[in-house]
Amino acid sequence: MDVLLTGAYGRVGTALVDHLADEDAYEFTYLDRENHPEHETVVADVADYDAIRPAFDGKDAVVHLAGYPETDGTWREILENNVVGMQNALEAAADAGVERFVFASSNHAVGMYEVENAPEVYYPGHGITVDHTDPLRPDSYYGTSKVFGEALGRQYVETRDAPTKFYAIRICSVRDPEYDHPYGDAEHGVDRGDWERGSEAYDEQAARMKAMWQSRRDFAQMTDRCLQVDGPAFDIFYGVSDNERRWFDVDHAREVIGYDPQDDGEKWDAPPE
Repeated sequence: MDVLLTGAYGRVGTALVDHLADEDAYEFTYLDRENHPEHETVVADVADYDAIRPAFDGKDAVVHLAGYPETDGTWREILENNVVGMQNALEAAADAGVERFVFASSNHAVGMYEVENAPEVYYPGHGITVDHTDPLRPDSYYGTSKVFGEALGRQYVETRDAPTKFYAIRICSVRDPEYDHPYGDAEHGVDRGDWERGSEAYDEQAARMKAMWQSRRDFAQMTDRCLQVDGPAFDIFYGVSDNERRWFDVDHAREVIGYDPQDDGEKWDAPPE
């Protein structure tokens, strides 16, 4: 399968490069705003349609990860990168006849459930489950841009000849390799000097990640299933590992695409040494 990976060298994209690039099933083309010393790269900005359009020719699928990645984005940043860029990617896929489109959506499309229930929702016994049928509740321009992307994807698969399948992964917390564990955000804060190990802030970050963590290998497996499964034309899945205290549903992904997460934040009681 020939796959175009946009935003290839971000923290989420590199999880796919690390775990899927050597698989015989895939031939990846990498698109990013910067070149890479080890990979041939289409250097382009998704906000520039003419620059990205040739990269879509001959592809069987697109995994669209490019965009402004944080909730602190201004409307202008979000508009260019996540709204215009999303429409450009879908239009290029449609024009090139790409059959399958996998979109990096975000838990922030429903982020107000966390805002409303934090910090209690970070700990066992909260009794909250959010699934793909619950009302959209974005917490930021970033979250709203992901809602837009999901809706636009549905429009394309239902009104255009291509793509014929669109799957959105509402990613929870995928981190760089050195922080790919449920203490990752807490340890990152220590490394930045934001708090001390063992502080209340440290412990709360660890508690949150034990619910929100999606290991890099679990994210790669979920993406692989979205690329391979003969499923419905459109669907939404929560990108989270099988964490005991998670509040996002994974049963839908298990049933529809055969997602089989390997990791659980509850199995960790300390960061790696």
